[in-house]
Amino acid sequence: MAQAVVIGAGIGGLTSAIALRQRGWEVTVLERASAIEPVGSGLAIAANALKALDTLGLGDRVRALSRIQGQAGIKRADGRWLTHTTSEAAAGRYDDSVVVLPRAALMEVLTGALGPDVLRLGTGVAETDQETGAVRTEAGEELRADLVVGADGIRSRTRQRLFPGHPGPVYAGVTAWRALVPRGDLEIGAAESWGRGRVVGVSPLAGDLVYFYATDVLPEGVAFADEREELIRRFGGWHDPIPALLRAAEPAAIIRTDVHHLAEPLPAYHRGRVALVGDAAHAMTPNLGQGACQAVEDAVVLAHAAGAGDLDGYTAARLARTRRIMKRSWDLCRATKVRNPLLVAARDAALMLATRARPDLLVRSMDEVLGWRPPEETVSSRPRRP
Repeated sequence: MAQAVVIGAGIGGLTSAIALRQRGWEVTVLERASAIEPVGSGLAIAANALKALDTLGLGDRVRALSRIQGQAGIKRADGRWLTHTTSEAAAGRYDDSVVVLPRAALMEVLTGALGPDVLRLGTGVAETDQETGAVRTEAGEELRADLVVGADGIRSRTRQRLFPGHPGPVYAGVTAWRALVPRGDLEIGAAESWGRGRVVGVSPLAGDLVYFYATDVLPEGVAFADEREELIRRFGGWHDPIPALLRAAEPAAIIRTDVHHLAEPLPAYHRGRVALVGDAAHAMTPNLGQGACQAVEDAVVLAHAAGAGDLDGYTAARLARTRRIMKRSWDLCRATKVRNPLLVAARDAALMLATRARPDLLVRSMDEVLGWRPPEETVSSRPRRP
């Protein structure tokens, strides 16, 4: 039986392990952390990732834990729509929509599908050999693999070993806040609102929770003694229900992070027997909501290619697509960072006029992203060694 070692137990790593096991691989997942801690934030899973999860038999489980976005789009800080669409329009075009759920819920689905004795926590990796597939842990244990999957995130050590000349992640110029907030009796609809260099996103989840996120242009490393009070200061004058959601947030539940991305794409997503997935391969700004979705796509495509012994095919299938999505995310990030009042007014007017000319602009603009389909199932019963 072919052996695979997956480094990292995030969304890309767990999904890769599941996809490989379903194709007959013996898989070991190594995770440096001693526990998989639930992250108190939400996650959008779009039509493209749902189709990938469907090939693993997990799509309906995710849908059952999620809430469909319904009407969604972009507003101004005063609440006026700039552009919007509906889940029905997306489903009619892509045979599926966008669902939102707590990140922890998706992780529970993935770990539950992984199977026993696959995940090894508290196991850091010291070295990988791209030619032989040897993996040496920090404890000195050596594992042999026909395939090594680097799923160790934006600060990936696996990526650094494969491409030592790559500059790595850079600061995107924005700080992000995220939180899960009780909805209470508030009327909540899904929307992202743009101001002068600032963004607020709101997505209702199943049950009594709302996923809230915000970004602002700040120097890297800036933090505040009371992040909730700082959010209220920056966004308390925005349209309803944003001020009420901020007041309802528990200060300890607010996660603040600086946004980093790979401004310089990698030349390939594999070398020898080692392949990269997710943020290790193509960390992007969150503006398209495709970071986790692309990791799920990676996993399904990698298992398909590795089963045929073709890691060149994995890079060929993923590199150009993810580069385009990285660029689109960065272009959106730059648009939201604009602070000059005249440029902001011009940006908003252009978006409104374009939507009036093409009411389906928002949904059509995502054709390349959401119209993706998983590779056809042409799998032999036993994987060939890459």
